[in-house]
This record gives sequence, structure tokens and C-alpha cells, in this order.
Amino acid sequence: MRREGRQRNTDNGFRNLMFWSGGVLLVAVIAFGITFAVYSNKVKEDSRSSTLNSGKIAELVPNLNDTSVSSSIGKTVNEMQNSLENNTNNIENNTVNNTTSNTANNTTSNNISSNTSKNTTTTKTNQNANTTTAETPKETKKELSFKMPVEGEVVKEFAKDNLLYSETLKEWMTHLGIDIKAEKTSVVKAAETGIIKSIKNDPRYGLTVVIEHEDGYKTVYSNLQTAEFVSEGEKISQGQTIGTVGTTAVFEISDDPHLHFEIIKDGEYLDPSIYLK
Repeated sequence: MRREGRQRNTDNGFRNLMFWSGGVLLVAVIAFGITFAVYSNKVKEDSRSSTLNSGKIAELVPNLNDTSVSSSIGKTVNEMQNSLENNTNNIENNTVNNTTSNTANNTTSNNISSNTSKNTTTTKTNQNANTTTAETPKETKKELSFKMPVEGEVVKEFAKDNLLYSETLKEWMTHLGIDIKAEKTSVVKAAETGIIKSIKNDPRYGLTVVIEHEDGYKTVYSNLQTAEFVSEGEKISQGQTIGTVGTTAVFEISDDPHLHFEIIKDGEYLDPSIYLK
């Protein structure tokens, strides 16, 4: 009984061992199958991926014989050649332009130099002409030079701003000329060239001759005895006789025979002593 029990136990243990070993083996087979399937799929995907990548790479990798290969700076060989040709053309154009510009500048410079030379020559010519004109003496107007109308001593001075005593009137008064003492009938001459403006009998200074000269000057000859040597409007020369000394001036009747002589310019009475020579 015991032996059968032990035998039965041994058989049960063996069956259990076989059962568990079969289960483990089955699990291992299933795991191996699953692992193999997964690995096969992965290999296929990797193969497709590798094939795709190779194709992409083949498309992306340029043919070395293709002239459209990009350079390291992003330009194709044709672009590089065109750029080189353009640069060469630009250099040639710039050289031509610079040559033309330099030629134009030289021409302009020559024109400026020529114009400057012409202007300088013209300026010198004008300066020489002006110098010649300046050196050409202009006709100067003859200055008036009055001469003594009669020989004698000045006995009464010019008194415009002060008073002189009159023996005839017995009072102090102005005297707008000079009195030149001379013998009665002494010849009176024109002090300067001019035209006889008037011959009149002045109520104060007697027989009077007025001569007009250039530059607004007038000379007055009073207290004359006669004035028959000239007529109004007549042109006379310096030193020409115009009359004789007398005693016809009422305001100076108490004085000795003399010529009352005046010089007037533009209506202003001047001191004859300053102008007479």
C-alpha cells in the first residue's frame, strides 16, 4: 500500500513537472513567436526606412557632373560664371567711364584754363585801356584869375560882417566892395573875361557896369565917369577898357575919386582883396 502510494505520488509529481515544463515551453514559444514577429516588422520598417532614406539621399545628393551644383556660398556654377562675367563687364565699363570722365574733366579743365586765360587777358586789356584813359589828360577848366581893374591904393576895405564909418552919410554901415583910389578919368579895365550884363546909373553908387563871368561870378564897377567903351551883351576880354574913374556915387560923394569894385558869386558878396592879383 505504501509502495503504491509512493508510486502514485511519484507519478503525480512527474505529471506536474511535465505540465509545468510544457506550460513554460509553450510560453517560451509564444514569447519567441511574438518577439520574432515584432523583430521582423521592425526589420522591414528599418529596411523601408533605409530604402526611403537612400532614395531621398540619392535625390538630395547632387550629380557631380551637373553644372547646377550649388557652391559653398549658395550660388550655382553658372551663377558664379555669370557673376564673374558681370564683374568683368562692370570693371571694363567702369574703366571706360573713368577714362571718359577723366577726358571730360581734362577738357573742362582745359576750357576753364582757356577761359581764365582769356578773362585775364581781357582784364589786363581793360586795365591797360583804363590806365591809358586815366593817363590821358582831361581838359581842365581854366580857373578864374581876377586882376586889378585900375591902378591905385585900396582906401576902403570890404566890410560885410562889420561896419565902416561913412564920411558922406556920417554913420556906420556895411561896405560890400573895396574902394580903389585913382585919379579922375583913370582907365578902368575888365578884371576877367566875360560879357557885359548891364550898364546903369545906380542911385547910390552912380554909373555902374556889371560883367558876368564863368562859374556864377560877377564883377561890379561903380562910381564911373564914363562907360562909353562897351555896350550891353558885348563879350570882352580880361584887361579890356570898360570906362573911367569918376565921382558919381551919391553915397561916397565926400570921398576922393575912386573905383568902387565888387565880386559876387551866386548872389554872395566876396572880399575882392582875396581874389585880385
